[in-house]
Amino acid sequence: MTTAARGVAARGVDTPGRAQVPARRLRSDRWWLPPAATAAGLLAFVVYGGVRAFQQQYFFADERYLTPFYSPCVSLGCASEPGAAHFGMFLPDHPLIPYAALSLPFLLGFRLTCYYYRKAYYRSIWIAPAACAVPEPHATYTGETRFPLILQNAHRYFFYVALLVSLVNTYDAIVAFRHPTDGFVVGVGNLVLLVNVALLWLYTVSCHSCRHVMGGRLTHFSKHPVRYWLWTRISALNTRHMLFAWVTLGTLVLTDLYVMLVARGTITDLRLIG
Repeated sequence: MTTAARGVAARGVDTPGRAQVPARRLRSDRWWLPPAATAAGLLAFVVYGGVRAFQQQYFFADERYLTPFYSPCVSLGCASEPGAAHFGMFLPDHPLIPYAALSLPFLLGFRLTCYYYRKAYYRSIWIAPAACAVPEPHATYTGETRFPLILQNAHRYFFYVALLVSLVNTYDAIVAFRHPTDGFVVGVGNLVLLVNVALLWLYTVSCHSCRHVMGGRLTHFSKHPVRYWLWTRISALNTRHMLFAWVTLGTLVLTDLYVMLVARGTITDLRLIG
């Protein structure tokens, strides 16, 4: 007699149509460590990013370094650091509105709907499933066919906005080579910004949506040699999409932390040229 037949609420592998596994789980190893580590990593980034986005200070250093958490800085509050407002100031200055409110919601949507991040938080937070041979705690499964998970299909549109934001971040990194009074200079902060934006581009273009846009609708690759060449390169990057997803979380935090520490005067940016 199955668990459901005995009157106990069916769940996961106990539900009709799933393999009947009498044991609570078929794992004796520490299967919970990977999903727990994933949940901890994602939570740490969300907490840090949330605090910094609403701190509204220490976002512009040495009159040229703008942290990606505040790019583009389009709030009227950016007037405290006018050099940071590369594209004007038009959003109201309010404690509940991030200075980069024009881009952060779309970047958050891009990350949340990313195919890798879906797998990460489905397994580590939603527990669907947590690991192989571990029962799910959910009695039913509808996939991404109902609200709110059906909104995951908006990922391709978030991708287009992410491309624009990557261009903005690239612009920030380039203009940071010019100091208002000293002219062309190169500091450690410039290298930090460049490495960060390069890795962000790798994460963005290795996206599944980018791969599909480049070659997903082609019937004959032979008739589109340039797009086929680009598709093969993006496909190679796509195999490392998970790596880029985690690395860019780290570089975003490190870049922001560096700019914040320089802006606070905790550390001094080392000039290499100029």
